[in-house]
Amino acid sequence: MFSISRFRLTITKPFIFFSVIMLLKSYLAWVVIFDDVLPWRPLITEIPFIWLVFSLIEWFASKRKLAVYMGVNLLLTAIFFAAIMYYKYYGVIVTYHALEQVNQVTAVSNSVFSLMDPYYLLIFTDIIVLFVLLWRSDRVKNWKNRHTKKEKRKFAPIMFVLSLMLCLFQIMPNRASMNEIVKAQEMGILNYEAYTIFQQENKKLEDAKAITQARINELKGLQPAEKPVLSGAAKGKNLIIIQMESFQNFLIDLKIDGKEITPNMNKLARESLYFPNFFQNVGQGNTSDAEFVVNTSFYIPPRGAATQHYADRVLPSLPRLMQSQGYDTATFHTNVVEFWNRGELYKALGFNRYYDKAFFGEDDKLFFGASDDALYTKTAAELEKMHETGKPFYTQIISMSAHHPFTIPEEKYRMTLPERYEGTFVGDYIRAQNYADDALGKFIEQLKKDGIWDDSLIVVYGDHLGLPIYSLDNKDKELMQEIYGREYTSADMINIPLMIHGNGLEPAVKEQVGGQIDLLPTIANLLGAPLDDQLHFGQDLLNHADSNLLPERYYLPSGTFINNTTMYIPGIGFEDGTKHPLPHQDKASTQASREEFERALQLLHLSDSYVRQLPLHK
Repeated sequence: MFSISRFRLTITKPFIFFSVIMLLKSYLAWVVIFDDVLPWRPLITEIPFIWLVFSLIEWFASKRKLAVYMGVNLLLTAIFFAAIMYYKYYGVIVTYHALEQVNQVTAVSNSVFSLMDPYYLLIFTDIIVLFVLLWRSDRVKNWKNRHTKKEKRKFAPIMFVLSLMLCLFQIMPNRASMNEIVKAQEMGILNYEAYTIFQQENKKLEDAKAITQARINELKGLQPAEKPVLSGAAKGKNLIIIQMESFQNFLIDLKIDGKEITPNMNKLARESLYFPNFFQNVGQGNTSDAEFVVNTSFYIPPRGAATQHYADRVLPSLPRLMQSQGYDTATFHTNVVEFWNRGELYKALGFNRYYDKAFFGEDDKLFFGASDDALYTKTAAELEKMHETGKPFYTQIISMSAHHPFTIPEEKYRMTLPERYEGTFVGDYIRAQNYADDALGKFIEQLKKDGIWDDSLIVVYGDHLGLPIYSLDNKDKELMQEIYGREYTSADMINIPLMIHGNGLEPAVKEQVGGQIDLLPTIANLLGAPLDDQLHFGQDLLNHADSNLLPERYYLPSGTFINNTTMYIPGIGFEDGTKHPLPHQDKASTQASREEFERALQLLHLSDSYVRQLPLHK
């Protein structure tokens, strides 16, 4: 008969004990990351990888076997914890590629840890308890001593082979899945992490000579306009681009209990060409990716930030285009230029000069650098100097004060939140954007006072989302439902505003769908700057309003695209994908075709191929 003492001995063996511990941790990670977790799924997907590693310990470990178990326990725990936190911040599954961003993640550690629910830390409980007990408890010391020696077990190689077969059984059928979240769920998190390490990136680059504007236009379904409307409408004017940190479109005309949240942006929308159906095209580089996309009309790379993979190239860009038209060019950002490798990015884009933390200082610091008040005050003074030279200029200004986690100091409060918004993520976001709007309003007034406003084409847009769905708790979701009058969706999440203002541009609401990729050709048309010799993947929103095809990356699964009515998200392939209505559409109008899906993927591949074959800058 199987005695109780024999049972206790069995379950306290390291192989069984740590298997149970790791299974519990996998359940925690799955509950946070995946929807509709079936009880048996973590068991059949995570346990084979865990046993694969543990069988190696049993097979090869020497006297310090228990120490090796604890080390592996710590490593696998760190992987699960990283998967949880990365998903909460980015909405994707972390891979080893994220090690490239360690410096950037450290810089935004406040943002990352603001998303952490206390129960996530339960994943480390056993490590702390075991560490303490190994020093304090005689019983645990005896347990350790019983398992210090390597035991000759016939089952170890058998378990290794069996576990390896089970892992491959999970991995091999799911390699072709487009959706990284689905792929990780089907494979298991640990199998997925291992797969990404050994996966070969062997997609052949397209010959750069075969990548032409005509081919891009064909994939996008565009016909060149014979007589472009508003061509040269702002010719000779200064160009001022203002990139608003984390600014989503729902803020425009939003009132909470009768109070406007962004009165200055609302006024600007009424006095400009306002595009409410405009979407981000950024990836892991967030703000720096927005700078890259807007200034090049190229897509972000398949993984990582554009500043880390493309900033060593001589990029055809908006700064170079404007310089060819006799413009001076500069960019303004209050953080250090090394953050997200911006120094190399600005060199790649060809800006004449940049202004960073060394210029703005830290006297009125918010998050990474000087506040928006300081940004706009010092920038306005520089623009006045540039304006006095009589030479037109292009400047890009990067607002940063409304940065995640949006906890601005009380002296920056410009509004009182209703009680139900106090202490919430959504409430902090709204208050931070209210401050950013106030600072922008003062800047606009200063530009008018200095005579620059009327002599400039002003472009204002949001750089990326601020309220990720996967970061919201139940209270935040209730507040977003109150704001929208319906459920807050992924399409809402990446919807940002665009406003283009200039003398001679009749204010209007432009309903066409667009993205950051479209800004360069739209601006070039208004300034009368020819793009005949400059490849671009966006389209002029003022002359191609009937349709658009916007591939998305990173914040949404690979293969996601947006057309005039729909945001399509693939599953394992196209057929099991989902169609989501855009904010201005209803569900009945959603439509997406396999042909669009394939064209979107081809556009991304052509962009990657073209940029990777551009010459290196010095």
